[in-house]
Amino acid sequence: MPSAFAVLAEPSRRAILTLLANGELSVGDLEAALDLPQTSVSKHLRVLREAGLVEATIDAQRRVYRICPEPLQEVEAWMAPFRRHWSAQVDALERHLDRNAKKPPRKPR
Repeated sequence: MPSAFAVLAEPSRRAILTLLANGELSVGDLEAALDLPQTSVSKHLRVLREAGLVEATIDAQRRVYRICPEPLQEVEAWMAPFRRHWSAQVDALERHLDRNAKKPPRKPR
């Protein structure tokens, strides 16, 4: 089974996961949102399903897909050190903006 990183390297698969982050969608919903042919969407969903990143249920005549968050923990664990860096940078930006907001506006010359 490929790692989550190998599966997520493909932009269309990341786009599918982004759409599924907002809730369950059918193949047809994904096809319309991504403007991809049904065969391509189904191929990417098969790879995501085999990697355990999504699961499907059958609803009448269609399959409905949703994210399985557990395999994304590998990605989350890898990103943790970088998140600390981003948080420090965002905190510094917030302090800078707060300091500038407290200064009186400069008068035009």
